[in-house]
Amino acid sequence: MTGSLHCELMVSLHLNESAYHDEAHPRYARAIWGRVTSDTCSARTTQARVADALRKPTDTKPKIMSISPEKLATEVERRRTFAIISHPDAGKTTLTEKLLLYGGAIHLAGSVKSRRAAKHAVSDWMELEKQRGISITSSVLQFEYEGHAVNLLDTPGHADFSEDTYRTLSAADSAVMLIDVAKGVEPQTEKLFKVCRMRKLPIFTFVNKLDRIGRPPLDLIEEIESLLKMRCCPINWPLGQGREFRGVYDRINKEVVLFNADGSHGESVVDLERVPIDHPRVREVLSPTRYENFREEIELLDIAGDPFDIERVRSGDLSPMFFGSAMTNFGVESFLEHFLDMAPNPVESNVNGVDPKDPAFSAFVFKIQANMNPSHRDRIAFMRVTSGCYQRDMQAKLARTGRQIKLAYPQGFMANDRAVLEEAFAGDILGLYDPGMFRIGDTLSNGAEISSPNIPRFSPEHFAIVEITDALKRKALVKGLDQLSEEGTIQVFKQPFLGDKDAVVGAVGMLQFEVLKFRLEHEYRVPVRLRTLTYAHARWVDGEPYDESAFDRLDYCMALRDRDDLPILLFRNDWALSYCRGNYPQLEFLPNPPGTPGLAELHGNGWI
Repeated sequence: MTGSLHCELMVSLHLNESAYHDEAHPRYARAIWGRVTSDTCSARTTQARVADALRKPTDTKPKIMSISPEKLATEVERRRTFAIISHPDAGKTTLTEKLLLYGGAIHLAGSVKSRRAAKHAVSDWMELEKQRGISITSSVLQFEYEGHAVNLLDTPGHADFSEDTYRTLSAADSAVMLIDVAKGVEPQTEKLFKVCRMRKLPIFTFVNKLDRIGRPPLDLIEEIESLLKMRCCPINWPLGQGREFRGVYDRINKEVVLFNADGSHGESVVDLERVPIDHPRVREVLSPTRYENFREEIELLDIAGDPFDIERVRSGDLSPMFFGSAMTNFGVESFLEHFLDMAPNPVESNVNGVDPKDPAFSAFVFKIQANMNPSHRDRIAFMRVTSGCYQRDMQAKLARTGRQIKLAYPQGFMANDRAVLEEAFAGDILGLYDPGMFRIGDTLSNGAEISSPNIPRFSPEHFAIVEITDALKRKALVKGLDQLSEEGTIQVFKQPFLGDKDAVVGAVGMLQFEVLKFRLEHEYRVPVRLRTLTYAHARWVDGEPYDESAFDRLDYCMALRDRDDLPILLFRNDWALSYCRGNYPQLEFLPNPPGTPGLAELHGNGWI
């Protein structure tokens, strides 16, 4: 084969591989090239065979997979997809672990109490999460329990990661609000509660840490109702607190559930004893005074409390309330059973306004995570299936680009542990390998196009310049910043006349800079320094004329470009922003890119 033909075929192969990236994987392309170069036929024949090998199928019309309406309805109705929200240190990750324990997904629960513990929480899979003992990124955990297919979304509690939590809540049908019995409603809990209320998610309340002395349950109910403006209906009621926490009274089943501590410190399922409320065993475990108080509280709830109303729960006006201790497993099983019976399925929640029983497959991307497998440096796009049934290797249309793509290698999740799925139904969380084609908010379908969910971008409040300490690592740095910005860890901006040199990063909270530095050094092997910038506001510029160089010369502004090459300005303080607004009336200074909704646009200025 001649050199010119060799070059021509390589170019042809490259172009076809780029055009049909979903089907022509590198290994597939190399196999074709091997067949072509070993052939002794004429140049014209060889070129024809390359084209045939890489040509798309003639029938590119997406096919709706055949599945009976009865099976689709049954599968969709047994799905339960929910997120857990709380203030940091309320025990959210511990509760997640115990739900997995009772769901049979794990057999020994790991403690998140000590950083030196040999076993870590399943949902805290990132190395920095293990070191710090906190949740940094959202995790997806899937398991079966008594006929229900459960998709549990564990979210970060720290305020610096609110954007990741907000995106994750867009994929949930309901939310569990976790409250520390000693601290009550805390600031981050209140903020995330408002986000759930704005999304009209049913909210279930779990009062945690009853194994410690805390506030009276009636006081907590009053605080929730007065501060959050949401009525509560206790489904169970605690028998004591601290060392005297002996069980809960199940108001639905009219029975007392007594706990028997087995000395495993919550690592395994605890034995339960179920007896009527007037059984002698209840008097045995409680002192006479505490028993009388317990009976009086139950009578008060029956007379003056809000009755349970599933319609009010679904509308978000009433929160079923549970008490327990995630650390000791007391009350967890009772909560899980009642929650799965009460929580809405995808049909009842109707996420994104799509009928889940529509046979046409549709989904949207709510999260992208890079380097879940450090050995392979892969990237996964998390999708919420909104209708129909996904089947392996099916094709769907990516609405943003109009391109038909093959959805191969679907993943089911247990944090960072994955298994290949053959099918998934509306309500499920699906993971697909992302070669760089997906963005957060993208929609896919093999029927009518669905609208993109309202997933806003948060305006960054902290800024820093990324300085590399090893010039030979610049290519790896650019790759790392690109991937981490696409997954939403940080926002990356370029200085107009410097290209990729000295990129500026923006974040909602300072802790995100620590995560960025750690991940660049450990996942991309790029040692960096972050030089903090003293700017207070980031505003995208819309309008003409805009003289970028003139703004960049001002000492109270910094002119940058975002990843879509849109102009953005950093302002040192409120005065600088106000001054520019007054002196440049032809320009708009937007907290989000033009055409991209922010929290204020979606929920009004009172969302905080």
